[in-house]
Amino acid sequence: MKLGVIGFGIMGERLTRAALAHDSGDVKLAGVWDPSDTAMARLSSELPSVPVADSVATLIAGSDCLYVASPPETHLGHARAALAADKAVFCEKPLAVDLQDASAFAEETEGARTAVNFVFASSPAVAQLRAWIAEGAVGPVESLEIEMGFAVWPRPWQHDAVSWLGKRHQGGFTREVASHFLFLTRRLLGPMVLESAGTTYPDGEGSETDVHALLTAGGIPVKMSGAVGQIDESDMNRWTLKGKNGSVRLCDWSRAQRLSANGVWEEAPDAMPLEEARPLILKGQLDKLAVLSAGGTAPDFPLATVREALEVQQIVEAILSV
Repeated sequence: MKLGVIGFGIMGERLTRAALAHDSGDVKLAGVWDPSDTAMARLSSELPSVPVADSVATLIAGSDCLYVASPPETHLGHARAALAADKAVFCEKPLAVDLQDASAFAEETEGARTAVNFVFASSPAVAQLRAWIAEGAVGPVESLEIEMGFAVWPRPWQHDAVSWLGKRHQGGFTREVASHFLFLTRRLLGPMVLESAGTTYPDGEGSETDVHALLTAGGIPVKMSGAVGQIDESDMNRWTLKGKNGSVRLCDWSRAQRLSANGVWEEAPDAMPLEEARPLILKGQLDKLAVLSAGGTAPDFPLATVREALEVQQIVEAILSV
């Protein structure tokens, strides 16, 4: 698979580096394009071996699959151009800033070679949670809780994207972070329905500072909360599934934990911090993307579909509109 990357921000750089490190021979970088001269200068300086495309059209023409890692309002324009050229598409979330356009795109792409980059599709920690669930560690599910906290938003390492990530129009932690956990919820529990929500915004055009919501997923009650400025950690999150037989949870993106009989959370033996897990996750995403690009489907826990991404975005935007 010859992979073209649009956008050399945080996510574009991560997948570019992951493609360079891919050792199976199934993935080759066709090139990278970003409208920012600064981003392209950084690419040439830090990764001089990566081909630089002179336009979107050139990049698409030389690729088998296009990874769209530009700001959300540009996603579907690039994705549609690639699909029109009969290329596969791997898109960042959210699909778009306009729900009607996102819904239209989902209709347009039924059966197409498309996927969305929700990283829990290739997470070793999620694989461990699924194994525990299959073993009966949870039993009949009773409830789910999603908790998120941030010292500041955007997080310090996202400073270069503050012009859109910190604004109400395209950014905010509900779109950027909560969406991943809502994808996981949808994939494991079933269709989601928003029951109630509340959102706090600062004055001006800044993104949300506090969110709480009650949902159901496959009929299971779900409680979600998130806030900025109430903790010292840059990024805290927990996805906790409770059942008649016990509880399991995913902590801080990459740590699978199970509640022991004596009430202590015990970590999976191979649990690792996100910095160690990320290369494995991205390699898994690329492996599945190569299969998708060739017209196949990963046999186990495939990449997020456009339809799943739309369902997540519909819930996210409904929460943010309250």
